[in-house]
Amino acid sequence: MPKAVCVILGGGQGQRLYPLTRERAKPAVPLAGKYRLIDVAVSNCLNSGFNNIFVLTQFNSVSLNRHIATSYHFDPFSQGFVQVLAAQQTSESMDWYQGTADAVRQNLSHLQLDETECVLVLSGDQLYRMNFQRMINAHLGYDADITVAATPIAAADAPRYGILATDEAGWITDFVEKPQDPAEIDRLRVPPDALLCAGVTAGGHRTHVASMAIYVFRPDVLREALRTAEYSDFGRDVIPAAIGQRRVLAHFHPGYWEDIGTIGSFFEANLALTDTVPQFNFFDEAAPIYTNRRHLPSSKINQCQMTQCVVADGCIIDNSVLGRCVVGLRTLIGAGCKISNCVLMGSDYYESQRSILEHRQQGIPAMGIGPNSVIDRAIIDKNARVGENVVLTNKAGVCEADGEFYSIRDGIIVVPRRAVVPAGTRL
Repeated sequence: MPKAVCVILGGGQGQRLYPLTRERAKPAVPLAGKYRLIDVAVSNCLNSGFNNIFVLTQFNSVSLNRHIATSYHFDPFSQGFVQVLAAQQTSESMDWYQGTADAVRQNLSHLQLDETECVLVLSGDQLYRMNFQRMINAHLGYDADITVAATPIAAADAPRYGILATDEAGWITDFVEKPQDPAEIDRLRVPPDALLCAGVTAGGHRTHVASMAIYVFRPDVLREALRTAEYSDFGRDVIPAAIGQRRVLAHFHPGYWEDIGTIGSFFEANLALTDTVPQFNFFDEAAPIYTNRRHLPSSKINQCQMTQCVVADGCIIDNSVLGRCVVGLRTLIGAGCKISNCVLMGSDYYESQRSILEHRQQGIPAMGIGPNSVIDRAIIDKNARVGENVVLTNKAGVCEADGEFYSIRDGIIVVPRRAVVPAGTRL
């Protein structure tokens, strides 16, 4: 088995995921009721047999660092680790990370490059399952300098990703980061037959090939590529500069992959998990997604009607109707609620009876969803307090807005972490 060092990029400010990233890094955003986004990347590494993992963090990294520290512990004889490398000022550099490539550049001395055959660089804010060992074996088998994981997408999505073109052998011949010109997008169109040769069935609408922002480098090639200080980003600078100068291979991923970059994509990726047979399967025992063990009680469902719901541990739901919802840890839902198409992230702790009474005297509702509330197409972040008889449905169809206790992004209502929605509110 090849020896590889895995480098997970902790992401930037996550402005497109605001307000979910107001107090946390993108990879720390809760997912599927009980996980964090970072768990997907770490689990893919572990399930592929690689346990030397560095996580590079910078913005709002406290909750991410805490989650990693409490979740991933290895046998002392395994030599495995998941280590956080936080941005810092040093004698070599007084700047914070300027991009994905610059983040790796500033940590080259910590990555043990002399002891490895390959460096795997990947993002911490994507939802997919992938065997990195196959990608690295292809990288070594083809004697590639750089290998880029790629997947087919629709032309309409091309402006969001790095788009590449390959020859018949799979070598990348062209790469454009987030092309906006329709003529250029059309130029990068890939015939379905070319994808079939790579073992990928694209379908009629998926006419382009996107970089998944997952790269394998030879250690010496990575060092050389990062010597140019102006190269701050892998997709914008390093990979395009390598085309024609290095042996850059495309490794096609035929399965499900979703870049969690916006509120809309995050919302839809979560709700897709409620499908009868979801595209991403958390029930795969051969490749589990690991996370923190919280030792919570089983959820208690009292006289409820629930359709296509994912319910995490420690919840209490009373006499309510829920449809197509992801219900996070320790979520409390009062009687008479009607909740549909929602991501409820739950709470970090159970509120004591004394605290509930004190808050009630101040007119502040308890954590969770108050009785007789109606909520549709919303994300309720952790530790939020939604009072009784609240209606959150965005009946006016507003696409973007900000209020005292809410934001609307992509037409989806987002109640931020620790926000208080007064009883009787209608939105």
